[in-house]
Amino acid sequence: MNLALSDLTDNGGLFLRGAALTIGLTMAAIVAGLVLGVLGAAGRRAQSRPVRWVAGAYVELIRNTPFIIQLFFIFFGLPRLGLRLGSMEAAFIAMSINLGGYATEIIRAGLDSIGKGSWEAGFSLGLTRWQTFRLVVLVPALQKVYPALTSQFIIILLGSSVVSQIAVEELTYVGSYIQSRNFRAFETTLVVAALYLLLAVGFQQMFAAVGRRVFAYAERQR
Repeated sequence: MNLALSDLTDNGGLFLRGAALTIGLTMAAIVAGLVLGVLGAAGRRAQSRPVRWVAGAYVELIRNTPFIIQLFFIFFGLPRLGLRLGSMEAAFIAMSINLGGYATEIIRAGLDSIGKGSWEAGFSLGLTRWQTFRLVVLVPALQKVYPALTSQFIIILLGSSVVSQIAVEELTYVGSYIQSRNFRAFETTLVVAALYLLLAVGFQQMFAAVGRRVFAYAERQR
């Protein structure tokens, strides 16, 4: 088999733009999904039964339905209810909600690992339950589950390829577009796979460095 990778060099700019969009969309979804995960985990441990039920229903819905169905519902289904979204907006919302559902359970596991002593210490200082959660419990809980969270971040990065189905011009969409023009399916797919591999390894290294700095700083503040 003769590889014609040189035929793809003229499309280097397209590949880079697709990769840049994948990175930007993923980072935005990670921030939003992490916020949803923290709120969801707090809801799962709330004293109010309705709040716990809503948070639990959200987790079960996300974890037991395919991401592509969630994406299609947001992009194709919501317009029937009068809410029309662009492809980028729909992709961002779907990725954020999906990540939030999984992050909720990961963060809840971290919260469950924190002993009652931390909560009692916060209460003894006159802090409310929410203040104790935010200032005393949350950071140690996140530190315990950070490796699992970063793995989920990588999964959402790779899962972003699905949003090409609603014409978001990320890396997979670009690869499909190029392949349809040069008919070099093997070579094009190989380049796309290599770029995803580089992005995944880069994200792993970045999050590892961020985690070391953030949690070291948090330790010094205690």
